[in-house]
Amino acid sequence: MIYFVTGNKGKLEEAKAILCDVVGKNIGYVEIQADSLEEVALFGMKEVLERVDDPVMLEDAGLFVDGLKGFPGVYSAYVFDTIGNNGILNLMRNVKDRRAVFRSVLCYAEPGMVPKIFKGEMWGVITNEPRGTGGFGYDPIFEVEGKTLAEMGTDEKNGISHRGASIRALETWLSARK
Repeated sequence: MIYFVTGNKGKLEEAKAILCDVVGKNIGYVEIQADSLEEVALFGMKEVLERVDDPVMLEDAGLFVDGLKGFPGVYSAYVFDTIGNNGILNLMRNVKDRRAVFRSVLCYAEPGMVPKIFKGEMWGVITNEPRGTGGFGYDPIFEVEGKTLAEMGTDEKNGISHRGASIRALETWLSARK
């Protein structure tokens, strides 16, 4: 069993679809303001390891929009909570370059182990308006090959997503250790 430290039910659902032995643990941790997702995840894992004596993972992800010079990036959760998808769309009203990348940094550790990082990314574009009813966060405005993530089911999204890639990388690493 692996504890997934998250309060995000969507992230937990996506992780469970790939790693069957994942259990959510909503204990929270400090998310520092840093220049990289890796710094945020490693700092958070230090705090988590002081409170959890089992295999544990946490994930930090960010939306990096080319036309906004990488914004919101490491501040994606805060920006979403503050201005949401409509705020991003307003910022992009006159922006022609709508390319964007979602990046995921998954941090995994066991007692006595140096935390290990697994990464994934997914390229797409920011739509002109929200579409779809599934997913969470920026999913309704992030389009890949004509569909937003909110228009996809969990399995389809996991097959191409940044988080799916980082979780599959962990799964591969865990399998190789057996």
